Amino acid sequence: MFQYINKIENTRERKFFIEKVNLFIKLLNVFAQKNNLVDSSVNSDVSDDTIKRLQELEIIESNSEYEQNQLLKVLKAPLCSEFITAINYNIKHKKLIGDLLNKLDPVKRKITQEKAKKKTGPKTIDFFCGAGGLSLGFSQEGYQVDLANDYEDVCIETFKYNHPEVQEDRVILGDIRNIVDHIEDYINKEIDVVIGGPPCQGFSTANQQRIIDDSRNELYKYYLKAVKKIAPKFVVMENVKGMLPYAEQVVEDYESIKANIGNKTYSYSVACKVLVSNDFGVAQKRQRLIFIAIRDDISKTKNITPSDIFKEIEKSYQDNQGHVLRDALQYIKELEAPRIKNMTEVDDEITGKKVDVNRFEGNENSYLKLINQGRKIDYVFNHKARYTNEINYEIYSTLEQGEDGTSEKIKHVMPYKHRNHIFKDKYFKLVEDKPSRTITAHLKMDCHSHIHPRQVRSITPREAARIQSFPDDYVFLGAYLKTYMQIGNAVPPIMARSIAKVIKKFI
Repeated sequence: MFQYINKIENTRERKFFIEKVNLFIKLLNVFAQKNNLVDSSVNSDVSDDTIKRLQELEIIESNSEYEQNQLLKVLKAPLCSEFITAINYNIKHKKLIGDLLNKLDPVKRKITQEKAKKKTGPKTIDFFCGAGGLSLGFSQEGYQVDLANDYEDVCIETFKYNHPEVQEDRVILGDIRNIVDHIEDYINKEIDVVIGGPPCQGFSTANQQRIIDDSRNELYKYYLKAVKKIAPKFVVMENVKGMLPYAEQVVEDYESIKANIGNKTYSYSVACKVLVSNDFGVAQKRQRLIFIAIRDDISKTKNITPSDIFKEIEKSYQDNQGHVLRDALQYIKELEAPRIKNMTEVDDEITGKKVDVNRFEGNENSYLKLINQGRKIDYVFNHKARYTNEINYEIYSTLEQGEDGTSEKIKHVMPYKHRNHIFKDKYFKLVEDKPSRTITAHLKMDCHSHIHPRQVRSITPREAARIQSFPDDYVFLGAYLKTYMQIGNAVPPIMARSIAKVIKKFI
């Protein structure tokens, strides 16, 4: 997860290295707080054991003065001193700390990866993997992610951290076009399922006969090219509901695939359906268009069609317990919005922290048990409130649940009232006794559309992640606003898991 200090080549690599150093420090700080184990005897002296630990973490390669100076140059004081102190604290209290740092530890990650190699679960590839919502759902059902790819560096960093079972060199930052054109360099085994959500943006010119061929949808075409080259048994492709009018064009594209593997030529049958996340028990009414394709030999031997798969999926959620927004927002620390600008990256007790001690168990209600798989969660991540100015603070505190920007109560302060016919839900106070409205990537711009139902602030990234059904210990790396983007673009893991469970029956 870290990078050798003498191999950091650019600002991006430096930025993520510093973020992981900060995460390492914060994890140990909350451990010390939770366990009343603040140890003032630990200092920033560099011993042989310190060097050895830095080598284990793959930060330095040798005990050279040059590398130590490079570490100081990249981190600068006082962060470098804090990091060395944290390293020494880790050494001294290693047994008590347990597995807290495992996702940042190359040695522990390699052990996890070796165990994963011995498992016999279905193999999947995730294109446009984002922060890993689809992959998480599939891996929770026993699938092994063989390869993941995205073009957003922050998504790749988040994916790597939260999926230590996947080898780091199998989580690839880059353009799918470069990967698919040389797919033979990446894949040497049979793949059971290809999953992903290729961006399709060319929907505005609605009268074109083959709108799906719009040049803006080139990435979708490369997703199809990947399917043709890999020839998986199943394909799961998700997209926005707005793609539905062009679904028949997508079906045509899948049915035209002729995949040649060895001496055999395979084709695919495909069906699609709009699935709604709250049907699966997610505390959010999120509609996604899902395409499922089956290779013809699998369809014949298993006597199954894509439509049959969707019927199985529908059956699987008939008895699910429904959840509402309140279920997602319960049992988490109450916060106040920062009233001073540029404080969203600054941790404090009142407005929240990137890493904090969980005051609760993480399994107090049925929804938390579902998303956390019944586990006790000791620490909570990304629960930090967003800056709110005076006007928005008044709007947030005045609106009642379910009210939006057209409310007469805020007419005197509403900054967009002249555009209410367009942006009437620019401001919206969430309703706690219903499933949440959709969490979107737009939250990175502002969170006025997702005002907390009871506290005078917008929802935090952690609350958005809960609404999306991510577990509480799923950490979103990157700048504060980028965390909203990652969460909003994701497929709810609980919904992904239900799809994966049904498909697994026929692999």
